[in-house]
Amino acid sequence: MDMLGNRSAERSGRGRLRLAVTVVLASTLMLTAACSGSDKASWQGGGSTESTTSPDGGASPAPTQSTVAVTSPEADAKSVEIWSEVKYSSEDPANTEVVVKNAKGDEVKGTVDKDKNVWTPADSMAWNTKYTVTVTTPAADGKTTTTDSSFTTMKEPSKVVRVTSFMGDGQTVGVGMPLIMKFGRSIPEKYRGEVERRMKVTATPAQEGTWRWISATEVHYRPKVYWKAGTKIFYSVQLKGVEIGDGWYGRSNLTVDLKIGREMIMTVSNKTKKMTVKQDGKVIKTIPVSLGKKSTPSSSGTMVVMEKAAHTVFDTTDEDPVNGYKTPIDWAQRITYSGQFIHAAPWSEGKQGNTNVSHGCVNVSEALGEWLFGKTLMGDVITVSGTEEKLKNGNGWTDWNMSWDEYKKGSYLNS
Repeated sequence: MDMLGNRSAERSGRGRLRLAVTVVLASTLMLTAACSGSDKASWQGGGSTESTTSPDGGASPAPTQSTVAVTSPEADAKSVEIWSEVKYSSEDPANTEVVVKNAKGDEVKGTVDKDKNVWTPADSMAWNTKYTVTVTTPAADGKTTTTDSSFTTMKEPSKVVRVTSFMGDGQTVGVGMPLIMKFGRSIPEKYRGEVERRMKVTATPAQEGTWRWISATEVHYRPKVYWKAGTKIFYSVQLKGVEIGDGWYGRSNLTVDLKIGREMIMTVSNKTKKMTVKQDGKVIKTIPVSLGKKSTPSSSGTMVVMEKAAHTVFDTTDEDPVNGYKTPIDWAQRITYSGQFIHAAPWSEGKQGNTNVSHGCVNVSEALGEWLFGKTLMGDVITVSGTEEKLKNGNGWTDWNMSWDEYKKGSYLNS
């Protein structure tokens, strides 16, 4: 019994020794692995470790990260509006490039705002067309530096609004000429600010100016003071595909190039019954006039020449069948919608310079009417003062019949 017991104890002692040696060896290996600089070390701080083997037994590659991404429009988006911006994210915005191409592979012109990570088209894109966006940054360690995305623009809508300019390319106009845009449909107020943002005016030399809504279908632009003589003006209206209310969109874009001529200002005084004509700041003629009689007074205010006709007929019989008249007129220059003109009136030449006998027009002699007609341009300024009636804003191109501060209130961007 004692011999058996001693053998058993001996075996038990040797077993404990082997276990202790094994524990020490395992601890040494763990410490070696944890402190080792080997790429195979995987100390997890006590957390669990997951298998990184693929089904075929090999290591699964980690997904490659990208330094750039297109965030809008969404990939393969449909019915995208043709003025849509492209928005993207980038780890290196300052050196990021954005290229947009149409279905033919032609690059679309646009500008990139590297602070906001936005690409904006320079012009409206085509209807119902697929576009591809490529965003690229310089090489980054372990990360892709290029991403592609595509979208398709909307079909051409059935409800489109025509936009027209009163003036066309190559015209030369006076220093008081407002730029006039008209719409084929009323523009709801909440869309007018966006419409203004799409109408850009470039004057050379540069001059401060603003748009003003005359009505829901008409908007004007004027500078703070009269245009400088010789100014070159370029304005563009980019409304094709822009939503302007109730499912309606702008039909087209347009551009206009024109020029401001020499400065001509006409000043008419009811007190003196004379018109003073200044060209480029110098008086070139003083003309006797007859203004409206008390029953049909001329309007006091600042107007501009709206249209000219060397020979026409004034016919008021539609408005007044009893007292209306039809009269041939020479050298007529319209200054109000209500029918006030500068024109030759040979029948009142004996009254011009001393008595008012007209129906509200500025009467001048036949000879001086012809002379003045040959000097003026559409958009030249005429100011009448001292009469019994004030000019009502809206009765003609009355853009200069109000202060700059008042005029600016008609803009949906300045208000």
